[in-house]
Amino acid sequence: MRLCLKPLKTSFLFILLLAFSPVDANQLSDQRQQELQHLVKHDCGSCHGMTLKGGLGPSLLPESLQQKPDELLFVTIREGRSGTPMPPWKSQLSDNDINWIIQFLRKGPTE
Repeated sequence: MRLCLKPLKTSFLFILLLAFSPVDANQLSDQRQQELQHLVKHDCGSCHGMTLKGGLGPSLLPESLQQKPDELLFVTIREGRSGTPMPPWKSQLSDNDINWIIQFLRKGPTE
């Protein structure tokens, strides 16, 4: 039996394009931004290293992400990575949250 993935791929790309748009920091409250910073440092940091330089997961520093498109980062955060410890975050994070995290990581840690 041959499974046709073209409709699935097309649907997934359409959903991705609808969900992905650069986020304005003003769309998220200061409190939510602080919560997301805490999540990045502690939850992401537990695998990617507390300084995000890498650990079980790869580095999340700006220079390491430079060649990775935002769309790839978005899908990775939202859907996780099959066969790796990277979990999907779609049940805990909104699309705006994910886009904010991507921009936050691209700027680099401030602490």
